[in-house]
Amino acid sequence: MSAGDTVLLITTSYAQTGDGSEAAGAFIADLAEELSGSVSIRVVAPGSMEAKSRHGRVEVWSFQAPGKPLSLLSPANPSNWLSILRTLRSLRRVVLAAGADGRVSHALAFWVLPSGWAAQTLRRKRGVPYSVWALGSDIWSLGRIPVVRSFLGRVARNADFAYADGMRLGEDAARISGRAFEFLPSTRKLAATRLRPVARNPPYRLLFLGRWHPNKGVDLLIEALGLLNDEDWSRIAEIHIAGGGPLQELVEQGVTNLKAAGRPIRLDGYLDRGRAAQAFGEADRLLLPSRVESIPVVFSDAMKFSIPVISMPVGDLPALIGGGTGWLAKSVDASAFANAIRASLLSGHDDASIRTMNDRFAIEKIARRIVSATQKAGTTASD
Repeated sequence: MSAGDTVLLITTSYAQTGDGSEAAGAFIADLAEELSGSVSIRVVAPGSMEAKSRHGRVEVWSFQAPGKPLSLLSPANPSNWLSILRTLRSLRRVVLAAGADGRVSHALAFWVLPSGWAAQTLRRKRGVPYSVWALGSDIWSLGRIPVVRSFLGRVARNADFAYADGMRLGEDAARISGRAFEFLPSTRKLAATRLRPVARNPPYRLLFLGRWHPNKGVDLLIEALGLLNDEDWSRIAEIHIAGGGPLQELVEQGVTNLKAAGRPIRLDGYLDRGRAAQAFGEADRLLLPSRVESIPVVFSDAMKFSIPVISMPVGDLPALIGGGTGWLAKSVDASAFANAIRASLLSGHDDASIRTMNDRFAIEKIARRIVSATQKAGTTASD
């Protein structure tokens, strides 16, 4: 049985380089740092080789992972099987090593698979209780594969606590696993300093910050921008598109065409923390054209910077956007998103609603809930 003083975070994405390419990994790095103010924290995260390092108060144990994001290694593709097997072996080996000295009292897995599987192995070998946190890619992608779906459900059922970073996601995860998932949003720390107040009148500055991937709908965004007319563009000071990913060629060509038509577009790659904060500090609207989404971290970023959101009607965003926090497209297509952008250029937002929403996503509150849960699980394990 575990009677240690350290919480182990197991993740397949972690912001070690700080170049802005880690997606959810930025949230986990910030959460690790926030938690380290209350308890000792170890993190098992992907790296180029198995190694140990320290980031401030956080001890990081790296398992060997391929050069590309693990989310792109689909088990449905046989060409990925060898890379997946090697990665899983390294993940399991490093997780067991991180818990070998008996100090780990609880493991928190991001996400159910494969991190939850590694946490379950640690409990079986060392008696360490564990919790899982569902992101969306594990439930909505891996959950569609019959054999993997069954395994995912078993890992979730065996966990002491189960969280999901979206409300609808939690319901879907519960259907797969037969257990309840608590809603616990993902967020990150950014110095929310605006260079100027959010504009109340046009022209407005609009921002897209994220992966250039079909799920994130950046292709729909490019198409929607092409549907805006001259009158719409007269109300736009600039559209800033930043990120990177498999749709890079499409994005770059689309931006080139828009610029050739005289549209005010700025294109950047991934933004590190400082440049991301600057981009949010300049923006008046955040663009969320995702086809598939729970609650993206950039949504909470926008709330921190008092920015209303223009979104597709997916995941929990319809429940969050309204009452002055933003504008919702009527369907998931370029034409509907163009109409939502157009509506945002003609109406305002409500600061009080955005402040209330921001309070729901405070990382300090999330950290307190986790510390309380891990202490409860540790007490139960000791009994």
